[in-house]
Amino acid sequence: MRFVDYLTLQRSILVLAAAAGCLLMGGKPASADFRVCNTTQNLVGVAIGYRARTGWISEGWWHIKPSSCETLIDAPLESRYYYLYAEDATRGGRWQGPIQMCVSDTEFKITGANDCFKRGFQRAGFEEYDTGDQENWMVQLTDGPVPANPAVTGAANP
Repeated sequence: MRFVDYLTLQRSILVLAAAAGCLLMGGKPASADFRVCNTTQNLVGVAIGYRARTGWISEGWWHIKPSSCETLIDAPLESRYYYLYAEDATRGGRWQGPIQMCVSDTEFKITGANDCFKRGFQRAGFEEYDTGDQENWMVQLTDGPVPANPAVTGAANP
């Protein structure tokens, strides 16, 4: 009986030592997500689009406060391409692109990118982001030289 207790104790010590080693080496769970950071001084509303097994999906609105970030997808990225549309709630500027998807005035998750008006939605132009094989991605919304056309940058999360 004492031998079994000793083995159990020894295994527990090894598990704790391995966990402590990971913490000391700066180990932490890898973050896998799609984040948007608002570097402007205004509240921004953000919508995302992506291809799922059921078809095209657009969803929003995330309200991102000035100088802060918000996670839109809190999991490893499954698609290579993601699409983003955002509006400055104060000045009315937009971060947009050529890919047309459906949006709504209120919180939404819409399947399909066709016949937006017929289905009671609006259309908006989303910017495409090629995330490659990355499991996470971050987009920074910044003020551009013209309020109606702010700059957008995207990169893999460090």
